[in-house]
Amino acid sequence: MATAKKDDLAAKFEAAAAAAKQTKKKPDNTTLLKLYSYYKQATEGDVKGARPGGLDFVGGAKYDAWAKLKGMTRDEAMTQYVKQVDKLNRV
Repeated sequence: MATAKKDDLAAKFEAAAAAAKQTKKKPDNTTLLKLYSYYKQATEGDVKGARPGGLDFVGGAKYDAWAKLKGMTRDEAMTQYVKQVDKLNRV
């Protein structure tokens, strides 16, 4: 049963990743950062490497958003990502 649930979550996550590219309206930057960080946490786990510095403001913001999720499980990150995309597509 647990495997079926994981497979279902993975399928929902993949569908949400595709749907995120076709939202009815462009998400604001805060929402985009949430989507990015949940996606990275779900696909790669905890953030690795050094934070981009200098004038790479976008890279720094992405790194910070992802770093906030440190320790979050893959399944939880997938679930949160799916919820964010569902919210976007309801508008």
